[in-house]
Amino acid sequence: MVSSVTLRRPMPKAVILGIGYSATPFAQQLVEKGWSVWATTRDEEKAAALGAQGIDPILWTAPDSLPSSLIQQADLFVVSLAPTDEGCPALAAMPQQGVMAGSRCLYLSSSGVWIDEETVCVPHTDRGHRRLAAEQGWEAFAAQHGMRLTLCRLAGIYGPKRNALASLKGDTRGARAGLSQRVIKPGQVFNRIHRDDIAAGLMALVGKDVLPKKVNFADDLPTPPQDVITYAASLLGIPPPPEVPFEKAALSPMARSFYADNKRLRNDRLKELLGGSLLYPTYREGLEALFRLESAFGYPRP
Repeated sequence: MVSSVTLRRPMPKAVILGIGYSATPFAQQLVEKGWSVWATTRDEEKAAALGAQGIDPILWTAPDSLPSSLIQQADLFVVSLAPTDEGCPALAAMPQQGVMAGSRCLYLSSSGVWIDEETVCVPHTDRGHRRLAAEQGWEAFAAQHGMRLTLCRLAGIYGPKRNALASLKGDTRGARAGLSQRVIKPGQVFNRIHRDDIAAGLMALVGKDVLPKKVNFADDLPTPPQDVITYAASLLGIPPPPEVPFEKAALSPMARSFYADNKRLRNDRLKELLGGSLLYPTYREGLEALFRLESAFGYPRP
């Protein structure tokens, strides 16, 4: 008689290349789901913090090569690094041999030049050109190695510690960039996306057998940026800052580049992944939830 044996599926492995603000909640959810998660960082202090969260840190600095033994084992790659003038640093560091055929790759891109997922890309900024080149590089790499790639194009990201409420209340990075001003540029609108909806969308992609090639991560309501500041001020019970014409606004180069594109993004594909709706369909629901959270725990200082 042969005794029965229960075969245990090996723990799936994810490698996150550049674990920043958007990718961290997703990594934490993967750990909770039983994944073995590795993530790159340049900072030893951050590496220790990742370890405390159950995420195995990889101390890595471009242009060094990524460890091929780890890359060969990965079921999932998440790329969350901005491209430079030389291209995507993560793509340049990937080993050319040994990537597992059929592995998934989620490239976190920008929504800088797209209306829906099938719109022809026509970048209007240097940053947009770099993103498009990085996307094309990952598409070629995925095709060469049999990877299943999804380009995740993220709208304006906000969430805990990075939102209009925090900028109005404190000396935050957003405030220093000029994002607490009520900047007026007639006709200007763009979408946003709460960090929690990014994590939820990425988790939904991990659960799909067939991956879409492109997904817009955006909310339901493209809005002028000054409306968001006005709404945040109303939640805080303070007068909104005075209106400032775009031409006279004190903005960092990065903040100013947000105004270079004027777009209304379609998010049907993301909502289909999420079962019909986002956690925060518009900035109003997102700011209201953040107001409750940050009122309870205090507004962040840098």
